[in-house]
Amino acid sequence: MNLTLALTGASGAMLCREALRALDADARVEAVHFVASENALRVVAEELGLSGRADLVEKLLGAKSKKIVQHANADIGASIASGSYPSTAMIVLPCSMGTLASIANGMADTLIARAADVALKEQRRLVLCVRETPFNRIHLRNMTLAAEAGATIYPVIPTFYNHPVDTLAMARQFVGRVLAHVGLPQPDSYIWGETSL
Repeated sequence: MNLTLALTGASGAMLCREALRALDADARVEAVHFVASENALRVVAEELGLSGRADLVEKLLGAKSKKIVQHANADIGASIASGSYPSTAMIVLPCSMGTLASIANGMADTLIARAADVALKEQRRLVLCVRETPFNRIHLRNMTLAAEAGATIYPVIPTFYNHPVDTLAMARQFVGRVLAHVGLPQPDSYIWGETSL
């Protein structure tokens, strides 16, 4: 698989970090194109104590990656901005309401918004892990517009039935659910009703 993962300026940088770690370790994944918005950099600094755009993937992973390519959000000439580039799916995790609005209304003025627009026009999976509470009517309308265009609205909502011991376990379970949605079920994800033999 060849995936695009975007990090935007909503709370939940830990989720994107765990998604990067899972994708980097997954042998089914050939390449990951990673894009962080400017607002995401502030969230990463506040929530994870990491600063700067340079080597952000390495900072998030704690090591270099051979399969994750980082793009600037201003680079709308990047490969993932074209429908001719063979991408399997795109995940925006977390997806801010500003990014949702850009995607839902076709404002392809950043690489994240343009790559999402490409996913929609090429009928590829686009998963928007929206993160806001409460939702106002504009948020709800934009989610409806994006869903009607073909996106999956996947709110950042943790599970508790798996008895998570900490926030990291909650993040990993959520990421496992999202990755399973794009065809990459994770071996350590909890599955309700599954019994061991």
